[in-house]
Amino acid sequence: MQDVQAYIQQVAQFLDAMVQHASDDELFAGGYLRGHFDLAVGRLELTEQQFERAELTGSVQQSLDLAIAGGELTEQDQSLVLGLWQQLQQLS
Repeated sequence: MQDVQAYIQQVAQFLDAMVQHASDDELFAGGYLRGHFDLAVGRLELTEQQFERAELTGSVQQSLDLAIAGGELTEQDQSLVLGLWQQLQQLS
């Protein structure tokens, strides 16, 4: 659980730091992704059971897949959001 908490904190710090240098499109992608990420964290925390990083990333990916399938993002926005998501998954 400690590993996943460190990851959650790293993601938050990464997204917070984007505000200093990101373009408008990057800020949109960061905010959009943060919403999906925070929602996934909240849902997992509501179970009151420990969860692993893989469960969290899977939950975020599922949420993004549903949003994309529902037509929430243009192709350009999809590319930005998914590219940023790939970056965040590489954080250690």
